[in-house]
Amino acid sequence: MIISTLHKFIFAAIPKTGTHSVRRALREHMGPQDMEQVGLFVQSQLPIPDLARMGHGHISLAQLRPFMKPEDFGTFFKFAFVRNPFDRFVSYSSFITREVGHFDRDPKMVMRHFLANPPSDHILFRPQYEFVTDQDGSLLADYIGRVEDMQKSYDEICARIGIPKATLDQVNSSRRGSYRDYYDDALVEGVAKLYARDLELFGYEF
Repeated sequence: MIISTLHKFIFAAIPKTGTHSVRRALREHMGPQDMEQVGLFVQSQLPIPDLARMGHGHISLAQLRPFMKPEDFGTFFKFAFVRNPFDRFVSYSSFITREVGHFDRDPKMVMRHFLANPPSDHILFRPQYEFVTDQDGSLLADYIGRVEDMQKSYDEICARIGIPKATLDQVNSSRRGSYRDYYDDALVEGVAKLYARDLELFGYEF
């Protein structure tokens, strides 16, 4: 998460949505009073103990809201990026087993395992809507960019917050083929059920 008082924006970093590329670009324009919480490549914490002790930078807008002045939270431009849940699930399955290589050997086995044993307490596995909605399901973000059209989305964000456009770098990316190649009918059905709200709210399909 990045909170900029200089440019009056809040970037909610949803896991597995290219957040490191966006963070790197935004850091070039942060003022001395701006704040970031992140735990990969760069280590930084917000000066809010309850959030800092979470130990990662994937803080939801609902978690942040109680710690900001209502007028600031209401007027700051709040944005995030989302990704097709079917693609994101493949990315998660590959990333979380990268050290042992299970996904490379049998990706469908790994994906079936996580569907049968969902690690609901793992921040990278959580549905994307949870990062940008309140407890009633109402959207808190003012803008939702898409990984599938990331540069265009970022350019639109730059225009909204008043910073120069910049070409996003690729950070922490993989070299897999199309996510569709990893699915069979049962896996499509399982992921669709698991991330049903993401598919509905953000308008994705397989």
